[in-house]
Amino acid sequence: MKKVDCMTHKNIWIVAEHHQDIIQPVTKQLITKANQIKDDKKVTVILFQTKEQKLEQQLLNYGPDEIITVCDDRLKEAPDSLIADLLSQLNHKFQPNSILFGATVIGRSISARLQAKLLTGLTADCLDLKFEENLLIQIKPSYGDNIMCEIVCPNNYPQMATVRPNVFMATEIQNKETKVVIMNDMNFKEDKRITVYEEIPLLSKSDSIANADRVIALGRGMSGEEHINKASRLATKLGAKIGVTRPLTDLPSFSVDDQIGQSGSSIAPKLLITLGVHGAVQFTTGITKSKYIVAINNNPKAPIFDIADYGFVGDAKSFVEALLKLIQ
Repeated sequence: MKKVDCMTHKNIWIVAEHHQDIIQPVTKQLITKANQIKDDKKVTVILFQTKEQKLEQQLLNYGPDEIITVCDDRLKEAPDSLIADLLSQLNHKFQPNSILFGATVIGRSISARLQAKLLTGLTADCLDLKFEENLLIQIKPSYGDNIMCEIVCPNNYPQMATVRPNVFMATEIQNKETKVVIMNDMNFKEDKRITVYEEIPLLSKSDSIANADRVIALGRGMSGEEHINKASRLATKLGAKIGVTRPLTDLPSFSVDDQIGQSGSSIAPKLLITLGVHGAVQFTTGITKSKYIVAINNNPKAPIFDIADYGFVGDAKSFVEALLKLIQ
């Protein structure tokens, strides 16, 4: 492939994600991070919405330099393939330096399709980003989180990455010069392979875990159906969400959307209670930004106690039963 003159690519794009007319926190987190590392670059948010939606207002408080909006009622039930095609058109028109997505179900789906169209690089599940001149350094864990890799795409643009939710903090800032650009000349290509018969609003489980103030995490020590039901009752009383370690995603009650850790969601609750979680590094990678961690495990040498603020050495099942009685 022919090397591109990097000096013509100056903008950092964040593709906005929204559900039920709410801009998702990961989008705001990416805007904040991009503002911190942009140097002389411009931070641009790409927003796809229907004509009735006015989601720009939710983005303005986070200080992007520009919001490029595509407004069309055909976006109401748009498949990811259409969004990727529209992004490809915008890329050819504006030629950004970098495009950032949240490492969510939607972000991963659209970014992979766009990468195939543009024949450029894509780094998944980044934990940090920085620039060295115009080169985006994409930092992510590898080899079981034993090392941190710095990945670059020096010869092709745009540089693309998905970033895990909650690895950056969103901060509101004022930017009175934010420019809003409305794109009215987009070519909507019908995807005959996909037909949407009905759309049922549903908040993603992974987003709920990632954004929850209180989370109860279940490990192998709480894998029985009876114990899961009791943990769910406790979560309801505490106003918490249930998350699990990798082995429990094989149970009918859970899926990868419920998983916490390297291959799942990174969370940042004010309170995290881990029940029967041993604390392998693949799990603890996803909980480092929790404010308070309470760990319950019957093994006093379990690694989870090394990062817990409070610990109880004992049976997690008995602990849940006792706490339920106390709350009642």
